[in-house]
Amino acid sequence: MTDRFETLIDRQIREAQERGEFDDLPGAGKPLPNRDELNDELWWVKRKLAEENLTLPLPPSLALRKEAETALATARAAATEGEVRRVLEEINGKIAEGNRKAMSGPPLNLMPYDIEEFLAGWRARRGGGS
Repeated sequence: MTDRFETLIDRQIREAQERGEFDDLPGAGKPLPNRDELNDELWWVKRKLAEENLTLPLPPSLALRKEAETALATARAAATEGEVRRVLEEINGKIAEGNRKAMSGPPLNLMPYDIEEFLAGWRARRGGGS
């Protein structure tokens, strides 16, 4: 016969199991959430950003690419040629500046937009009017 040594904690857990207190717990049978966090030094930053619905700042070159995409969408939806020109001239200035100086992040790989070519397509989508 083997005498089993049982600590107070072990006994409390065993008795709770016998009473069924661990049955039907939320998440039973599912993987533990965030198991990869143990290997990530910034797990708490990422969790906080997700909880607050925030994003990490992008490197300047990526932020400019994203801004350029937004500017194109704004120009496509513009009501007047003047608005299209203003939006594209502004982003073209930023692209030119970004190409002149070294920006951190991946290469920029953007060229200023051809405003007249863009306007030709913009007019065609609107049936030729301005």
